Amino acid sequence: MAEDESKRDSLQMNRKGGQINNGFVQNEDNLEQDPDPGSSQDNPQHSTVRIDDSREPSFQGMRPYAGMPKEVLFQFSGQARYRLPREILFWLTIASVLVLIGATITIIVISPKCLDWWQQGPMYQIYPRSFKDSNKDGNGDLKGIQDKLDYITTLNVKTIWITSFYKSSLKDFRHGIEDFREIDPIFGTMKDFENLLAAIHDKGLKLIIDFIPNHTSDNHTWFQLSRTRVGKYTDYYIWHDCTHEDGTTIPPNNWLSVYGNSSWHFDEVRNQCYFHQFTKEQPDLNFRNPDVQEEVNEIIQFWLAKGVDGFSFDAVRFLLEATHLRDEIQVNKTQIPDTVTHYSELYHDFTTTQVGMHNIAQGFRQIMDQYSREPGRYRFMGIEAYAESIDRTMLYYGLPFIQEADFPFNHYLTMLDTLSGNNVYEVITSWMENMPEGKWPNWMIGGPDISRLTSRLGNAYVNVMNMLLFTLPGTPITYYGEEIGMGNILASDLNESYDINTLLSKSPMQWDNSSNAGFSEANHTWLPTSSDYHTVNVEVQKTQPRSALKLYQELSLLHANELILNRGWFCYLRNDSPCVVYTRELDGIDKVFIVVLNFGESTLLNLQEMISHLPARLRIILSTDSAYTGGEVDTSGLYLNNGEGLILQYNTKNLLHYRTAFRDRCFVSHRACYSSVLDILYTSC
Repeated sequence: MAEDESKRDSLQMNRKGGQINNGFVQNEDNLEQDPDPGSSQDNPQHSTVRIDDSREPSFQGMRPYAGMPKEVLFQFSGQARYRLPREILFWLTIASVLVLIGATITIIVISPKCLDWWQQGPMYQIYPRSFKDSNKDGNGDLKGIQDKLDYITTLNVKTIWITSFYKSSLKDFRHGIEDFREIDPIFGTMKDFENLLAAIHDKGLKLIIDFIPNHTSDNHTWFQLSRTRVGKYTDYYIWHDCTHEDGTTIPPNNWLSVYGNSSWHFDEVRNQCYFHQFTKEQPDLNFRNPDVQEEVNEIIQFWLAKGVDGFSFDAVRFLLEATHLRDEIQVNKTQIPDTVTHYSELYHDFTTTQVGMHNIAQGFRQIMDQYSREPGRYRFMGIEAYAESIDRTMLYYGLPFIQEADFPFNHYLTMLDTLSGNNVYEVITSWMENMPEGKWPNWMIGGPDISRLTSRLGNAYVNVMNMLLFTLPGTPITYYGEEIGMGNILASDLNESYDINTLLSKSPMQWDNSSNAGFSEANHTWLPTSSDYHTVNVEVQKTQPRSALKLYQELSLLHANELILNRGWFCYLRNDSPCVVYTRELDGIDKVFIVVLNFGESTLLNLQEMISHLPARLRIILSTDSAYTGGEVDTSGLYLNNGEGLILQYNTKNLLHYRTAFRDRCFVSHRACYSSVLDILYTSC
């Protein structure tokens, strides 16, 4: 019993300020009680030590313990052995945060601009009436495109480009638009379009569409109101007085339509002539009228609000005409004026690329930018510049501080009727040398209004031209069917009245060797299929390891996976032979691709004469003949057949664009360097 009392007194002393604490909080039932008044205060066995609250407690010799009050804690925290580690940790934390912030800012500053979706992979252009018929009426439609999205993804494309599908009265369904906000019934409904757009986005792809702002159909509501002089629509088109007697019209001047003969047509309702750069069913809008510009801008906004990812603007150079209406100058000044009826017989200084035209295009760009503010939703703008000079074409990129198109579409390869190393070289270097600094190139070998490659140049060049597209810097653009080597159809019995020459490259897509090449189950298609569809079709080429389709897929996959092809330097080596030889390389990556393409007769090349210290043998990454892929070639004696192409690889730290001899022959759009340690791109090379 006495032992228990001694323990209790010791515990009570501990609570009163003693130096011994076992680190545990005692049970609340044992709280200190005041002494019993009846107890003896002189009993030495029960005496307690009291602390005078008026004096500061002494902590000398005391050690920290759990549960100590803040007064005790403050005494210990001020001691050097506790204060210094705490301060060191604090400043280390501050320094680490500052280093992280600095590193982040540095990475942002030195990192090159990321490639946008329209730069990352090929575009695939579809003429919707000829791609896939889903309702057995003999015409391709929007649902047909949606049905074939899985196939399109196997091509590793990033963007689908659909040509005009607006409501139109013309049989060609391309240029004369009756309503820019409606889908032509032959292609489906607006709901079909919305479903297609959603399906494209679900596949991780983007969609751009055609838009031709220059003119409308003569059946458009605007034109019908304009010819009757209703309100603001009176001046929506270009009207002028002219003489019309006995069925003969004397136009205001000698201006000609692109398709020949006068570009003025007399309208009996308004009793005036209206101006048309193309057919008489396609009257030109008056873009000097602010109301017209506002109408067109609202149409662009309508489709952007639907979710389309960009536009290809066509016929932009025709938007404005000179107001003075003076005659254009004849190419042959000795020619009798009345016999001048062909478009090429005049210099079109008053009807194309007028002052103010680029301001209108820049206005289109501003609308694109307004809808590009959402992260990941950049809206692309391309401009068709077919048959323009290279200087005028480059103006569509815009000015240093005023952006216009992301790029004008590059049709120069499609204009080659014969191939050689020299003329291919001239097309490449002409674009790269004239392109404004920091802009992005693009390349295409076909289109809806251009004769197909195989019909223009021959079957032998399908693979080598596709290899050219995917190994040049920039965005490759493929017109449907080029991946399998489709050709033009014959020009007989087309049952169409609209510009037959532009229909030859629009034949139905050749899917398999069944009836109508798998394009349609109808008894009759709007255009006949090509006679070679039994062997030139998707299903057959899927199973052939050496087919054009297989090579196209391998090229597009290589383009997607190799930084060198996406962002690297292009260095030209040789053009004085049937071959084109160039390299692709990137700072920080110790490998170089050598691309060798033969556009003429069989030839023997010595690559060691072109590049010093080149290894004796190089590995073949890809060949137009798949039997050679993965093999090796002798660099001192490389033999290539007509239409043959090779992508070779070798390792080196001595890149060509650093060598003095090659500096004038190397180009890059967005310079970047690769760090293998950090696995990042940076600009301070």
